[in-house]
Amino acid sequence: MIDIERANQTVVERMMSARPILRTIVRAADVIPGMEGRRLLHAGPPIAWTHASGPLRGALIGACLFEGWARHAGEAEALLASGAVAFDPCHHHDAVGPMAGVISPSMMVYVVENVTHGNRAFSTLNEGYGKVLRYGAYSEEVLARLRWMNEVMGGVLADALALSEEGIDIRTLLAESLHMGDEGHNRNKAGSLLYTTKLAPLVVRAAPNAETAASVLKFLGDNALSVLNPVMAACKAMADAGHGVAGSTIMTAMARNGTELGIRVSGLGDRWFTGPAGMPDGLYFPGFTAADANRDIGDSTITETAGIGAFAMAAAPAIVTFISGAPQDAMHATLEMYEITIAEHTAFTIPALGFRGTPTGVDIRKVVELGVTPRINTGIAHKEAGVGQVGAGLTRPPMSVFEDALVAFAEQYLEVS
Repeated sequence: MIDIERANQTVVERMMSARPILRTIVRAADVIPGMEGRRLLHAGPPIAWTHASGPLRGALIGACLFEGWARHAGEAEALLASGAVAFDPCHHHDAVGPMAGVISPSMMVYVVENVTHGNRAFSTLNEGYGKVLRYGAYSEEVLARLRWMNEVMGGVLADALALSEEGIDIRTLLAESLHMGDEGHNRNKAGSLLYTTKLAPLVVRAAPNAETAASVLKFLGDNALSVLNPVMAACKAMADAGHGVAGSTIMTAMARNGTELGIRVSGLGDRWFTGPAGMPDGLYFPGFTAADANRDIGDSTITETAGIGAFAMAAAPAIVTFISGAPQDAMHATLEMYEITIAEHTAFTIPALGFRGTPTGVDIRKVVELGVTPRINTGIAHKEAGVGQVGAGLTRPPMSVFEDALVAFAEQYLEVS
C-alpha cells in the first residue's frame, strides 16, 4: 500500500532543504544537457510550431537571427516552419526561461548548483522590461542588447563569480528579499539590489576597465528583474530535488508556452498534464489593453511551485501597483495558498504573518477537492510577434490539468496497491 503522506513529506523536505548556489555563467551549448546542433529551448510544455503563440514565435525568430542561422525574420520563420531547427521545453534540459523562455546555443546562462542534492539548473540573463526577446520582440535594438549582454556583461559576470569563493547563495538572498518587500516573481526590486551589491566589488575587480564595470553595474542596477533568472534557476533546482518520488501527489513543475499550461507531479515521472493557458487580468502599459494580450506564457511559475511568487504576496503588498488589486488582496492570495499546500517553508518567511513560512508543496488532491487552483503572478506579452511586453497581472491554471493528473495518479497507484 502506498503511503502518500510520507511520500509528500519527503518531497517537500527535499525541496526546502535544497541549497541553490549560483556558481558561474557559461555558454548554453557548453553546459546544458542535450543542447547540440540547431536546437532552441522554450518555456512551457512541448508545442509544435503550428500551434506556437505570437510571442513564442517572435522569440524563436529572434534567437535564429541572434545565432546567425537566418538573415532576416522571414528566413528565420521559414527555417523554423521547415523543421530544420529543433526546439524543446527548457524543463526537458534542466533549464527554465521567463516568458517565451527561449535559450539558444550561444547564449550565456546562469549555472545554479543545489549543493544539498547535487543537481543543477540553468537560465539566461535578464534583459529588463518592455521590448525584449523573451516577450517576442526581435528588432535590431533587441538583438544588439542581447549581443552586449552575451559578449560583454556575461563575460564580466563569469569572471566576477570566479573570484567568489562560494558563489552566491540564492536561497539566502531570497529569504532576505522577502523581508524587504519582494515576492520573488514579479517583484524583485530588493533582491536585484542585493544581487547587484554582492556582485559589485567582484565586477570592479573582474572588468577590464572602469567604463565596462560601470556599464555592467548600471545595467544590473537599473533592471529590477536582474535577479529573476537566477532565482528561477534556483527554484528549478529546488523543485527538481523533490521530483520523482513514488507515490507523491506534489506538483513539481508548472509552466506555460503561450498556448497551453502544463504541470508535472513528483510521483508521475516526466509526463505533462496540459490545458489552455489563462488570459491574465492586470494592468496595461499606456497604449495597450486586454485586447492586445496573449495567453499566459513562461517558466517563471517555477517560483510558485517552490513556494514564492504569488504564494508569497503577503510579503509584497506593493506589488498590486504593478499587477492590479489592493494591498489586502496580496494577503488573501497567500492565505488561500495555504489551503492547497502541505508545508510552510523553513527558509522563506513572511513578516506580516508573524514570520510564518510561505505555503509550499501544492498537493493536486487538495486542489481538486477544494476547487482552488494555484495563483500566478505574471507579465503580459502582446499577442503578435515582435511587439514585446504590454503589462503585468494575475491568472490561474485550468482545473482540468489537476483533475487529469489525479486520475492518472489513481490509475497508476491503485493498480500497484
